[in-house]
Amino acid sequence: MKKVRIGVMGVYRGTSMLNYCRQADNAQIVAMCDKWVEGLETQKQIYGDDNIAYYTDFDEFIKHDMDAVVLANYANEHAPFAIKALRAGKHVFSEVLPVETMAQAVELIETIEETGLVYAYGENYCYMPAAYEMKKLYKKGVLGEFEYGECEYVHNCEPIWPSISYGDKNHWRNNMYSTFYCTHSIGPIVHITGLRPVKVTGFESPMNTRNLRIGAKGGAFGIEMLELENGGIVKSIHGGLYKNSIWYSIYGSKGRMESAREDAMAGGMEKIYVNCDEYDGQYGNDTLKAYEAKPFDHDSGSFGHGGSDYHSMYNFIEKILGAKDADSIDIYEALDMFLPGMFAYRSILAGGIPMDIPNLRNKEEREKYRNDTTCVTPAVAGDMLVPTCKSGTPDIPDEVYEKMYRLWREEYEKQDGYTAAAFNQGKKKDE
Repeated sequence: MKKVRIGVMGVYRGTSMLNYCRQADNAQIVAMCDKWVEGLETQKQIYGDDNIAYYTDFDEFIKHDMDAVVLANYANEHAPFAIKALRAGKHVFSEVLPVETMAQAVELIETIEETGLVYAYGENYCYMPAAYEMKKLYKKGVLGEFEYGECEYVHNCEPIWPSISYGDKNHWRNNMYSTFYCTHSIGPIVHITGLRPVKVTGFESPMNTRNLRIGAKGGAFGIEMLELENGGIVKSIHGGLYKNSIWYSIYGSKGRMESAREDAMAGGMEKIYVNCDEYDGQYGNDTLKAYEAKPFDHDSGSFGHGGSDYHSMYNFIEKILGAKDADSIDIYEALDMFLPGMFAYRSILAGGIPMDIPNLRNKEEREKYRNDTTCVTPAVAGDMLVPTCKSGTPDIPDEVYEKMYRLWREEYEKQDGYTAAAFNQGKKKDE
């Protein structure tokens, strides 16, 4: 079998993609890139392969003789790197999230259209067993016409905040708005139904003590109330509520399908409940089925996120190789998952009024947003800068970040490999 030659940008989160290429028979690693020198050195020790090239400069990296690039860098910086890679003739697999601004969305779409290369969005929650089994059943017509859905990605990251934000007050996690990181919740609903969100109203929590004591400047959680193109309604919630939850539930004209609740300790995203019948509202009985979801033919091994890291990469590679049934997420679907969060925040800042979600498949809709740099990052937004929450960007004392840095340092001094390298890199950054 032909192997697609892969380069990975971002060797920490990118470890999962590197592991895929080590195990799969359709891909191989030929290059890695990261400004984090110690991380590259660790990967070099792991692989021990002189045929793999290592780069600290992305512009040099994309000159390497390879077919595709995996972007596993910071979540708010994917689009500029994707555009550069595509223009260099490389297919792109982008980790979450696809863009930071509407201007980036327009440029990325048009670059993909111009180059004709494969772009795949790595929303791995779409490939979790329960969500993917629900998609298969939905496509068979088991649910009937979609009417209502709920989706949750609740992750209280306070216990791990030092290790994912490094005490850096400018880290994207410390500066994201409440509805930014939305595709883990919305993504599976869009992927299951194939329906485009057309309107959104946003809500955010007020600033709370959990965020203030870790240095996060946005609302602790966000909510999107969505209207889909068929008139169906979706409630999405994501963010840092105190107790974690990953859960999806969809209602249709023939019944309901949902994953198991975490607190039920019944299998979580590997368990599905189907309460549908063939009568489309004529009230059949005894239709509930509960079973372990095993929607994939391929073994996902020990890959994280319920094996979904494996399947998102597998479908990207198969798409490049020309497989017509490869189920990768293209840029249009990626934006169907992400733009609801972006425009929910615009709704929040406007006092909670509903916002139309643009369909950037239509070239005429792009012109309004071609120069729209609205975001929370000063260097990107320019004069379109918005605050990190509706009450304004809070002024958090430097002592908070110093504490987070100290906790991170203490944690990583005790560990080996990546963690020790991360600690050393942090010391150099601090100096």
